[in-house]
Amino acid sequence: MASEHGHGESPTDYIVHHLTHFKVGEGFWTWHVDTLFMSALLAALTAWMLYAGARRIAAASGKAPAGLGNVVEAIYEFIDGQVADIYHGNRAFLVALALSLFTWVVAMNTMDLLPIDLPGSVAGLFGAGYWRVLPTADLNGPVAMAVVILALIIGFAIRAKGVGGYAHEWIAAPFGSNPLLWIPNLMLNIVELLAKPVSLSMRLFGNMYAGELLFMLIALLGFAAAFTIGGISLFLGQIVFGAAWAIFHILIILLQAYIFMVLPIVYISMAEEHH
Repeated sequence: MASEHGHGESPTDYIVHHLTHFKVGEGFWTWHVDTLFMSALLAALTAWMLYAGARRIAAASGKAPAGLGNVVEAIYEFIDGQVADIYHGNRAFLVALALSLFTWVVAMNTMDLLPIDLPGSVAGLFGAGYWRVLPTADLNGPVAMAVVILALIIGFAIRAKGVGGYAHEWIAAPFGSNPLLWIPNLMLNIVELLAKPVSLSMRLFGNMYAGELLFMLIALLGFAAAFTIGGISLFLGQIVFGAAWAIFHILIILLQAYIFMVLPIVYISMAEEHH
């Protein structure tokens, strides 16, 4: 959510500052420390939440769990049902994958609801001049997850068809095994395979980056209020618009996590189909 920023900063400076990563290294070997730290921290917190909920479910001894155990059980049953509708083989691993993706992406996306100046102010206490708290608004984060999913798609395809069967499919589908069609088949299969992680990562990144930017624009109403006659209306507008966008943004947070959870299961299921 938005909050007022410090004086002496132009609107352009304010946005640029909030879109700058705390990073080390140069060129290709630049590391976005804030993205790596927040991703790892939220992964650990999510794993702890799921572990604690599972322990409470086990301790309930057949009774209906309460509190965190009830929440974790509801999430698990929802995801298990979604995976069962898509994948009809042994789904144990895919349920675990979907549960991890959904809860982790929700946790990362939720960082967008923090007051926009708070993370940077806290990081400044530790000497960090910049700090972006939303890992999914950094393209590197969604792309890294999508690359892992791409590896799983290829792995499941090879497991189902064998190395020879998978290689043959690359040159024989969709136009047939005529040698004259091998190159067109290969090109189409390359495009199809790469389009999956690209679309998966760009969809998540684009939505969260746009949401983060809109929070910044709403925060600028507070900046305008300080230099405008009758600025109280702009300040109130910042509160109203910020709250309204935050409420709507909750739907985006959950929807993007759901899409990022479902599509990998769909892609893996398709990869195991024989053509």
